[in-house]
Amino acid sequence: MAVCRVYTTQSLNSTSSISTSTKTNLDFHQKHVVFYSTSGKRSSKRGSSSTTTVITCSAGDSQTVVIGLAADSGCGKSTFMRRLTSVFGGAAEPPRGGNPDSNTVISDTTTVICLDDYHSLDRTGRKEKGVTALDPRANNFDLMYEQVKSIKDGIAVEKPIYNHVTGLLDPPELIKPPKIFVIEGLHPLYDERVRDLLDFSIYLDISNEVKFAWKIQRDMAERGHSLESIKASIEARKPDFDAYIDPQKQYADAVIEVLPTLLIPDDNEGKVLRVRLIMKEGVKYFNPVYLFDEGSTISWIPCGRKLTCSYPGIKFSYGPDTYFGDEVSVLEMDGQFDRLDELIYVESHLSSISTKFYGEVTQQMLKHADFPGSNNGTGLFQTIIGLKIRELYEQLVTSKVRAPVEAKA
Repeated sequence: MAVCRVYTTQSLNSTSSISTSTKTNLDFHQKHVVFYSTSGKRSSKRGSSSTTTVITCSAGDSQTVVIGLAADSGCGKSTFMRRLTSVFGGAAEPPRGGNPDSNTVISDTTTVICLDDYHSLDRTGRKEKGVTALDPRANNFDLMYEQVKSIKDGIAVEKPIYNHVTGLLDPPELIKPPKIFVIEGLHPLYDERVRDLLDFSIYLDISNEVKFAWKIQRDMAERGHSLESIKASIEARKPDFDAYIDPQKQYADAVIEVLPTLLIPDDNEGKVLRVRLIMKEGVKYFNPVYLFDEGSTISWIPCGRKLTCSYPGIKFSYGPDTYFGDEVSVLEMDGQFDRLDELIYVESHLSSISTKFYGEVTQQMLKHADFPGSNNGTGLFQTIIGLKIRELYEQLVTSKVRAPVEAKA
């Protein structure tokens, strides 16, 4: 027997809500069948609306795993998402035939949405009210919660689109439940209701020094901004970042912390990075990665004959610690690789990395050697977390299939 949901979404500009919902049992065995019919016309004019009727039928054995990725603007969320979708296979692309300015990317198994789409104020509105996009008052958390919950329950939604080019709120786009649903942006861990829907959460914690260097590189080189405007932008955002974004890291299951190197005294160039992977203990279906001996305190400088690295070299460390009162394991890498093919030497000394075959981490790193951070701990730890999320998804699906069998027994 399949369970079907019949419901209507009504959209007004870029907000939407589920207005009716009915469950019906039908006697067929398709795993997932979706029928769409629409009525009304979409318009960008204020006050216009559209209605979409959707029938979603599921045999009940599907599972949407929801992942939250939190970070400030310009902290590498997009690169992380490309690494994650690569682990699951298939190229990540914008929705076909949709809004060319959509922030959504879809692969064979993964859909990634940007939480900027839940801005309740467009660029002009924020300026008029004197708030930044980081301020909760500029975001619609009620709609965010309702739509993330719907996706997790197997129900498609019409999600708003925030147009980063025009700064306006565009008409919504249809998002169907995928196997892996990633919500990335400034506030995935801010609202307790949304946090409770997450199966796993990550926070990218970039130090002020590194963030400044990255933002200069991106905004000056790619967007033509002046150094003065970049400094002013950072300073203007900092109070809201400290108040609303940074505190979210205490809720994350894993934190990737990027800091200046300790291998070069008084380094101020920011080219060599020290990266820490902070992993919370006791998270269901997630076992922290460890170096050599689980639970021990380890400091390791790899053999120079097996791992080529120029000055200042590479140093790893691992051990237990506490983070916001929680027990964690911390794996740290300081320095950078010269040859990614030699990463197999480091990989062979790491355990609980959720690979399916020997050398899979190295293969993934080589596959995306041109991605930012591929020669240091950011790329390495992002890849490992991607593999851990794949394992978490597989275990969640297995547990859901096993539960009815155990109940009958």
